[in-house]
Amino acid sequence: GGRIIYLLDKKSLKDLKFSTFTFENNSQGKFMLSITFGYSKYYVDSLSENVKRGNRAKIEMGWRPNQAPLGYRNDKETKTIVKDPVHFLLIRKMYELMLTGTYSPKQIALTARDGWGFRTPQKKRIGGVPLALSSTYKILTNPFYAGVIVWSGQTYPGKHEPVVSIDEFERVQELLGR
Repeated sequence: GGRIIYLLDKKSLKDLKFSTFTFENNSQGKFMLSITFGYSKYYVDSLSENVKRGNRAKIEMGWRPNQAPLGYRNDKETKTIVKDPVHFLLIRKMYELMLTGTYSPKQIALTARDGWGFRTPQKKRIGGVPLALSSTYKILTNPFYAGVIVWSGQTYPGKHEPVVSIDEFERVQELLGR
């Protein structure tokens, strides 16, 4: 905003005209432009605070804000996270393979993709693709699958149904060398 007003002062810009507002290059126009910039900044900061407050409240209730990870889905009616009827069981099988100690994450990814036909859920513009190796690592290292929500460096107990127990998750982390 300050740069735009500076350009108006230097006469690099003549006027600012928009579909709903016009700011002329005079003291009143620049004053109104400054007020509009201030209001915009207030609105954005206020919205940010409200979103953060809502996320904190949801986490404290045991629910993860935003998009549910693979194997779960967001229930729009209850605003909670529920099991995905197809992918939840496949992810459980992936953990079971890892817990045997005889499969590497790459072998698990190939088994899931080629043997089980694991494909990501189809959404409007994304999904419906075979499971990637990087996604397998994310699944095997994400504590959400053990019922723990990590948010802003803090851990919270989740109310969602875990795929594995905490002990199983910790064993998988040992097998991965983490």
